[in-house]
Amino acid sequence: MLRKTCPRHSPRAQQRGVVAILVGLMLAVLVGFLGLAVDGGHLYLAKTELQNSADACALAASYELTGAPSIPADAFPRAEAAARAIAKQNKVGFQGSAIADADITVAFGSSLAAGSLWTSAGAAAPSAKYVRCTLSRGGFAPYFMQVLGFGSQSVSALATSTLTPAQSNCAVPLGVCRAGSAGAGASPPFGLTPGSWVSGKFKDGGGNWNWIDFSPPSGGESELAALLTGNGMCSLNVTNPVGQPGNMGNAAAKAWNTRFGLYQTGSSGVATAAPDFTGYAYTTTNWPSGANALPNFIAKRGTHSPYGSSVANGNSITGLSISNAYNPVTTVAQHTQYGADRRLVIAPIIDCASLTGGSHTTDVLSWACVLMLQPIDNPNDTLKMEYIGLSSATGSPCASSGIAGTSASVGPMVPALVQ
Repeated sequence: MLRKTCPRHSPRAQQRGVVAILVGLMLAVLVGFLGLAVDGGHLYLAKTELQNSADACALAASYELTGAPSIPADAFPRAEAAARAIAKQNKVGFQGSAIADADITVAFGSSLAAGSLWTSAGAAAPSAKYVRCTLSRGGFAPYFMQVLGFGSQSVSALATSTLTPAQSNCAVPLGVCRAGSAGAGASPPFGLTPGSWVSGKFKDGGGNWNWIDFSPPSGGESELAALLTGNGMCSLNVTNPVGQPGNMGNAAAKAWNTRFGLYQTGSSGVATAAPDFTGYAYTTTNWPSGANALPNFIAKRGTHSPYGSSVANGNSITGLSISNAYNPVTTVAQHTQYGADRRLVIAPIIDCASLTGGSHTTDVLSWACVLMLQPIDNPNDTLKMEYIGLSSATGSPCASSGIAGTSASVGPMVPALVQ
């Protein structure tokens, strides 16, 4: 009897086609790893670029937020404008694509606590001392991961900044004299009263403040004039010894007046030596109390008020005798376009009694926030400023550039990232 048998397949025949399946699976895995490396790296780079932009955005904005918990309302639009301008100077996507306004969100808040309210510039509270920049960009198409079904990706970055006391700073070359050599004058606030006017001789020092040289004995009138036209001397700390520069002349006087929007023909202009947001000046003629002019100054900044419609008009308001060589004065439109924080300045507090000669130096005790009240008639005149308080005090309207410190630092307020 014949027995029916089934054909036997060799093991090799049974494995036919498995290699193709394994290769396909391995290709998918390889594409996945390649996608993680290339596409993931692309997204990480974009994240880094956006984070750099967000950091710069927040730092630029926080510089404007002086005076908390009573920040002026007009500071918030300025802060947002500065934030957006700086953020858009960066690029994303291998530095190939510009950051647009639509990518940027700027918000202000009074607290970093979870659930705190963050608002736009128009709705910000006077106590909103924190500024947060969020940058988002979509449309990052993957090079390899789309094979596995992944579509376009979005990337975002966030940074929060505020003002904090500094380890170092920029300051103008004048020293506020501590009041007395012992007792209240020996430690903060050094016998000084916020809101009081301090006076000094522009040409040869004396009074409640003195011109100083941040780099004794190499400084002089030309160096101080350059510092007044610019941002002051930077990278200073509380241990910097200072000296006395000697008599001041017309060059320094002209440099001082640029901060009030007053320029003589042939000298610096608004585009090279920025004025303050306002050129309105104060003397006991138009401010009889001789104290506490800061609130009115802040209001004048809000309207970008000039020294006057002309030099003669400004002189009639203040009782000063500024030369007609400073005509035409900086206009409201120019103060609006070119204005900067130029009259609320940082100045060292020193023991003026120790500066008894040009070769002597003295240590910086602390840093003051002062308001430049008036332009200069001539180098022989007495000049007044308003002492606002220690620049490290909470709510100080003065801000500077420098290395951020801790709450125990004695330097002025500088922008610092907190998130």
